[in-house]
Amino acid sequence: MTSLLVASTGGHLAELHDLAPRLGLGARRWVTFDSPQSRSLLAGEDVVFVPPATSRDVAGVLRDLRVARRMLKAQRYDHIISTGASVAMAFFLPGVAAGIPCSYIESATRTQGPSLTGRLAARVPGIRLFTQYPSWADGQWQFGGSIFDAFEAEALTDSPTIRKVVVTLGTHERYTFPRLLNRLVALLPAEWDVLWQVGATVIDKMPAGARRQVPIDELRTRLADADVVISHAGVGSALAAMQAGKRALYVPRRKAHGEHVDDHQVEMARELESRKLVVAREAEDVTLADLHTAAGWSVRATPGVTPFKLNRQ
Repeated sequence: MTSLLVASTGGHLAELHDLAPRLGLGARRWVTFDSPQSRSLLAGEDVVFVPPATSRDVAGVLRDLRVARRMLKAQRYDHIISTGASVAMAFFLPGVAAGIPCSYIESATRTQGPSLTGRLAARVPGIRLFTQYPSWADGQWQFGGSIFDAFEAEALTDSPTIRKVVVTLGTHERYTFPRLLNRLVALLPAEWDVLWQVGATVIDKMPAGARRQVPIDELRTRLADADVVISHAGVGSALAAMQAGKRALYVPRRKAHGEHVDDHQVEMARELESRKLVVAREAEDVTLADLHTAAGWSVRATPGVTPFKLNRQ
């Protein structure tokens, strides 16, 4: 039998992809949106692309629900696992109705409690709920582990000279980050080699060579070669930097500036800085000294990371 792994593109997909080897699965099929990230990340995998649904997108969820019903009618799956976001409910609802075990793993961005998707999933009897933080596990939410358990930071003997930089602001279609982009355009020396992945963000003085989205293979190469990485405080961006061995300069979006639906990126930045996996700063406070601080550390894989405890009982 086959497990169905369901996630929106961006951080949700990056998390599930990182967790998949720790879930103890056999055959698997991925369900996500069609994007450069998903095509690169899931190359060679069994993938079904569904219509994209953005945050709190009822029409998008209904489109995905129709696809889910067709898929679950055509083939039996032994488990549906999702890290969100809205596409999760599109597959959980018909999955539960069909008697298929369903597991929702809340995003690592949710350090204090569940997201809207998590709260909705908690209202559906039969969906197993998992958090990545023991601090808010309870009788309903089980602690399974964290994607960040797989990494640890280490100070370098000598800080590198900064010449190559990767800036990644995320690829969300609805939320932009002009505060950080304006700050970096004014701050970074013109002679530095900078890869700008800016998503939907547009400012008056766009940096030369700015790109909406960079294919994951190219991004990985540039991250590995970078002296320092500057990222919005998204999970996918953090994971990409850590996998490349970098301790990113990590800047949270703020709800008050219309940069996200809430302030979960602020919580995420605090969590990762407490693990020493990032250097967290507010957009207006970023300095060249912060870049040198971040460049003075590396991140490596933690030996013997434990499986994610996805109890199906």
